[in-house]
Amino acid sequence: MSAAMQNQARATLTESEKIPIREQLARLLENPFFSHSKRFPTFLRFVTEQTLAGKEDDIKERTLGIEIFGRDPDYDTASDPIVRVTAAEIRKRVAQYYQDPAHVNELRIALPSGSYIPKFHWPKGADDPVVKEMDLAAEEALAVSDTQAVNGAALSRRHSYFVLAVTCVVAGLLSAGSVLLWQSMHRTALDFFWGPILTTKEPVLLCVADQIASTGQSLRDAADPTRQVQLEPMGKSKDELITVAIDDLSAIVKIAGLIQSNGRQYSLRGEGTTTLADLRSGPAVFFGAFDNAWTLRLTNPLRYHFSNNPEMTEVRIVDSTAAAQSHWVVQRSDQLTTNNYRDYAIVARFTDTNTGKLTVIVAGLARGGTIAAGEFLTDSEDLAQLQRAAQAAGDKKNMEIVLSTQIIDGEPGTPKIEAAYFW
Repeated sequence: MSAAMQNQARATLTESEKIPIREQLARLLENPFFSHSKRFPTFLRFVTEQTLAGKEDDIKERTLGIEIFGRDPDYDTASDPIVRVTAAEIRKRVAQYYQDPAHVNELRIALPSGSYIPKFHWPKGADDPVVKEMDLAAEEALAVSDTQAVNGAALSRRHSYFVLAVTCVVAGLLSAGSVLLWQSMHRTALDFFWGPILTTKEPVLLCVADQIASTGQSLRDAADPTRQVQLEPMGKSKDELITVAIDDLSAIVKIAGLIQSNGRQYSLRGEGTTTLADLRSGPAVFFGAFDNAWTLRLTNPLRYHFSNNPEMTEVRIVDSTAAAQSHWVVQRSDQLTTNNYRDYAIVARFTDTNTGKLTVIVAGLARGGTIAAGEFLTDSEDLAQLQRAAQAAGDKKNMEIVLSTQIIDGEPGTPKIEAAYFW
């Protein structure tokens, strides 16, 4: 795209057109996908306002790291991926927002993959300058139109305008088709993982850790779940102590909402009051690892399971086929000294041999791992990755996945599949 074309694209946004963009940005940031975070609204607001001000050339990774996250001007962008991780998470949350039918006809603010410059798409039927939703084909058509206009060929110019209009209509239809395809994938991917749980007539049990009111953190030994180690609080204030329970709560709310939105009822029980008889009554979802004895018992026979040192200062996920290798480890000292580290989680769905019922595991090693696991199991794109892997493995019914997520400033980023096993 030429410099002249770039200038023309920027000039099409008048002050009156910027008003609905800012109004839509406000609606977007008030949604729970953004309102519960400080990082994501700040990022999206900054890049949007820079774009509206015609300062797209200033929207670069290093600039964002400095202006938004307070990094030093010479910081290493290769080793500090905070801008890339944040942008990826924003793209996912924006997609989740517009997936809601209530938002389908709203002005769209998008953050294209591989770019930090937002694009604005007007609703169908709105007075939308063509350039706002112009794709490469439309740009080429406009370039041809400009050349013919210079030559003074009025007939050719009208033909070019017609070509441009048709191109934009086709692009719009393709875009609408892509949305429908994405929504279809969303339903299919969710049904792939959750279908066996949601189609059973038996009640769904959510088994959660129940140490919210603890004066310290009590963790269970993976080798002997009856043994508990009492640790000092992770922070100085009561609020910091409770954050561990809130991390689990994020995943609980997401999955409980998914179950209820599909017309299914669920019951919530603490791991200390859950009995084997409860687990034999229907499918169950288990949250948390070292604070949930049932999670440790159920995952112990699996290929990927939890482990720890006797002092509980190092927690890890191990592969029983390569137990000597410990790639998926979290040191507690890293949690206490920094908010930037890599966390890991296990998500699984299998039929437990003891109860004969479907079992789902949503459990992270440390802060953020369980949040990432909950997001993975309620996100269509993430589950689509798992679905493709399961199909490649022969569509086996049982599955176990190790996830990783980068914790930056205490908040988890996008979950990534580290390993998967199907049987």
